[in-house]
Amino acid sequence: MQRRHFLKLGALGVAGTLAADFRLRADALPAQDGHAPRPNDGKPHRFSFGKRQFLLDGKPFQIKSGEMHPIRIPPVYWRQRIRMAKAMGLNTVSLYLMWNAYESEPGVFDMATGGRDFARFIRLCAEEGMWVYLRPGPFIAGEWDFGGLPSYLLRDPSIVVRTKDDARYMTAVRRYFDHVAPRIAPLLVANGGPILMLQIENEYASYGRDLGYLEVLRQLWLERGIEGPFSISDGLSQIQSTHTYLPGVALGLDGDTDFEAAQAIAGDHPVWMGEGYPGWISSWGEKDFPKDDFEPTLKQLVAAGRSFNLYVVHGGTNFGLTSSGISRADGSGFLSVTTSYDYGSPINEHGAPAPAYHRFRALLAQHSSHSLPEVPATPPIAGFDPVVAKPVASLWDLLPAPQKVHAPRSNEELFAQNQGMVLYRKRVRGRQLQLTGVHDYATVFTDGNYVDYVSRVVDPRLHTTGKFTLDGQERVLDLLIDSFGHIGNAQIYNDRKGLVGGAQLDGQTLLDWDVYSLPVDDALLQRVRNAPSPSAPDRPGLFFRAEVTRDVEADAYVDMSAWRKGYLWVNGHLLGRYWNLGPQQRLYCPAPWWRKGVNEILVLDFHRTSGVPIGGVTSLHG
Repeated sequence: MQRRHFLKLGALGVAGTLAADFRLRADALPAQDGHAPRPNDGKPHRFSFGKRQFLLDGKPFQIKSGEMHPIRIPPVYWRQRIRMAKAMGLNTVSLYLMWNAYESEPGVFDMATGGRDFARFIRLCAEEGMWVYLRPGPFIAGEWDFGGLPSYLLRDPSIVVRTKDDARYMTAVRRYFDHVAPRIAPLLVANGGPILMLQIENEYASYGRDLGYLEVLRQLWLERGIEGPFSISDGLSQIQSTHTYLPGVALGLDGDTDFEAAQAIAGDHPVWMGEGYPGWISSWGEKDFPKDDFEPTLKQLVAAGRSFNLYVVHGGTNFGLTSSGISRADGSGFLSVTTSYDYGSPINEHGAPAPAYHRFRALLAQHSSHSLPEVPATPPIAGFDPVVAKPVASLWDLLPAPQKVHAPRSNEELFAQNQGMVLYRKRVRGRQLQLTGVHDYATVFTDGNYVDYVSRVVDPRLHTTGKFTLDGQERVLDLLIDSFGHIGNAQIYNDRKGLVGGAQLDGQTLLDWDVYSLPVDDALLQRVRNAPSPSAPDRPGLFFRAEVTRDVEADAYVDMSAWRKGYLWVNGHLLGRYWNLGPQQRLYCPAPWWRKGVNEILVLDFHRTSGVPIGGVTSLHG
């Protein structure tokens, strides 16, 4: 998906009109019979490569795939989203596995709770008569934090990822494969499951030139009983430049349509559109959500019988801290992906059909030998009346014990901390303060008084120079630094967080700091709930609380347009980041995270010192 960053040059019902036939236990509904024979019957099948085409049980097979990621979708809605893809006319679901969602610390794995149970998602695909194209990493890009690689790798300042030549990295990869392969093997098509094909890494040609690395990854899968078939996916020009086509695999093109040129690389192995883009990502600071028109390309692909994968048919949400940063190849031009991963996709963030859905469905139906299933019901959605949140705690009253640090270093190296906040404190006297290497947003205070902020995200509306004028008196200097997600581009691997540069006052480097670790986690939330009233209510860095009473089981978008920048929780669930920079002003909260009755909304805002309204609406778009 990194390739998309360079290719791109450029009303739902309220409570009274909720879909009455939709239930929150939709994932437990019986499988649909559909209108055609179900291809995956629980018996072994053979998926293979013929001359320039895919074969299923020896017969030509066109992959008509749409990508969605179970970790970005509430599990209660998995089956509904799969059925939406099927009803649009697709026969395959493509999905990434985000390594860092499964291994939080070295050797600490969770592949069972919540959205992490990818094996269950794949079994649901099978129950719904859908095949699966699996993309397990280790690197996936995907606008996901650090491209799916675990952030603990960044604690070692000298590690190099995505190479067979760094033993530390390869040890971690083997450990990941050891845990994921036993869950994949029973789901392979040869074993009666729905998985047709596995991708080896992702867009490696956009990063490196060592074909041997891809060969090692393939061998690691083979050693663990995963015999393929395999694919790679990348931009045509990158593969032509780096010569990193892995012999014997299917070649997926990301956005390119020069299949003949790609066939010259792949020989008689299949070439297909591994990623076709019906929409686009959104980054903070854009004027509006991007739009795209993929219909002409899809029409050509379908007419030619060419296999394809829509990236994405349904995007979902970057809940919590999972969205990535993006940048140019040299690390400049930092941007941050929004909390919403709606993507302008045919199935929107809430699971409803967008206008493109019906156009794509009509097109695919024209080329289908059977009638398509009916479009599933959309999950209920309902707003709520605005409420004003009130200050309940101050971040400054929740500081842990500091660590003495001579010179600034990244959060990963100092505290083994993934994202979140860090506070640098030092008594100083001077006038001209210069900060460098702020990753990614800092608010500056002297003696508790707000001075200004600096943003790593470059935008004409933002302060980005890192220059501050102080009053020359002896003061306590506080630098509160918040982070966005780690860059997930194919080219970047060393995007550490915190103060990774330094600070100078009147030209002299500032050393010997007290540094406080402030991760955004459940422990912080618990401290907030036990905190006294703010001791300095006029100092930015406040938590606000509101209560919302709801009497329906329904999704909602939480409207934060009156707020500045920060984090939003509903009943203890971190929805993600908000920022009045836009384009996103509303955060999606699925029905399972609401309660009938009283609900708690908690906000940490880096600028506001008084509460303003929070509303409930029924759409991402205002």
